[in-house]
Amino acid sequence: MKSNLQTGVASALLIFTLLLSGLLAARPALAQTSTAPAACASTVTVQAGDTLSTIALRTLGSMGAYTRIVTATNAAAAQDSSFATIANPNQLVVGWKLCLPAGAGVAVATPRAALAQATPAPTATQDERPPIDPVTLTLTWLAQQETPGSAITVEEVLAPGSNYDRYVVSYLSDGNRINAYMTVPQGTAPATGWPAIIFNHGYIPPTVYRTTERYIAYQDAFARNGYIVFRSDYRGHAFSEGEANGAYGDPGYTIDVLNALASVKADPRVDPARIGMWGHSLGGYITLRAMVVNDDIKAGVIWAGVVGSYTDMLENWRRNPNTVPASIPQSARRWRDDLVAQMGAPAANPVYWNSISANSYLDTLSGPVQLHHGTADEDVPVAFSQTLGDEIEAAGGGVEYYEYAGDNHNLSNSLALALQRSVAFFDEHVKNATP
Repeated sequence: MKSNLQTGVASALLIFTLLLSGLLAARPALAQTSTAPAACASTVTVQAGDTLSTIALRTLGSMGAYTRIVTATNAAAAQDSSFATIANPNQLVVGWKLCLPAGAGVAVATPRAALAQATPAPTATQDERPPIDPVTLTLTWLAQQETPGSAITVEEVLAPGSNYDRYVVSYLSDGNRINAYMTVPQGTAPATGWPAIIFNHGYIPPTVYRTTERYIAYQDAFARNGYIVFRSDYRGHAFSEGEANGAYGDPGYTIDVLNALASVKADPRVDPARIGMWGHSLGGYITLRAMVVNDDIKAGVIWAGVVGSYTDMLENWRRNPNTVPASIPQSARRWRDDLVAQMGAPAANPVYWNSISANSYLDTLSGPVQLHHGTADEDVPVAFSQTLGDEIEAAGGGVEYYEYAGDNHNLSNSLALALQRSVAFFDEHVKNATP
């Protein structure tokens, strides 16, 4: 269920609203043209292993452009039955004929043009992946995306935990098959289903990441307390499909989590009214964004989260180049330079930078948030969590803040206490929450 972000933006900032209302005004026009004749620059036939995202990347230069293919193909199908009708972007059939839209009249051009009126024109960059599309980082854009998820498929049955079963599973996101680690309590489920936690991991090099490694002890704390726990790999990690383009300059990981949320919510073992979300570091960034665009998340817990505004992330969070792991590709680190080159610096264009910061929409948070951060964290500034706690409180939201003196990014010295507090928070606001 979408949050009221799209209708509640007006209360944030007047100038902020003026820009975004221009974006929103363009969206109904897109829907109105979806049944109009499609101008197909060319066609493509779906092959085995294809997804809409990979076709879009191959033919249009951006995985996020798959929505243009959907719109053009459905419009073409209205006039020519040889084209496929795409009801669910996550489900393609080999042999389908798709329409690749012509450059003129491309639907996404309208909101980009609206941004161009208030900001510098995008500048192309040279790198191993296409330049960042600044529109796709806005919270308004994110709130408008369809993230239906899919049925959850068991890929591997793992050895059980102390009182729960463990699986490697998969689901669909943007047409990509994404793997996940899932635990399910043993025994008889409550009449309404088990409460669930969507678990968002922090940065791990995608080529090193393995579904059954890392965070297992963290998830165990929730699993043995009667929660279904679901940790998405994110696209491009381990054996999951798609490109791992990083979180801060690409919406893909957040889209994967929103599709995971929809998949878990629809699972018959889950109580759809009792779902929480946990995130660490990069996963905290995803958690905060998810909570301002989706009302299905009843409470969130964030450890050492990258939860500063984009202005803070740009100006107050730049690692020492000598400490940046070589495993982080340049393409995933260049978001700062790309966005400044395209949209101008925050001081010159505060409207845009506010529009991509979840901190600008804290009045739409779907539930209370618990924050944890160590004062000796060398990876993410503790000030990010301190500031977010104050901002949530000022916005009238529920927040708990815990600071751990001398502890690091992983709260290694306070792990048991932080987990105990996290479980208790979810018990209060998710498991035992009244409708």
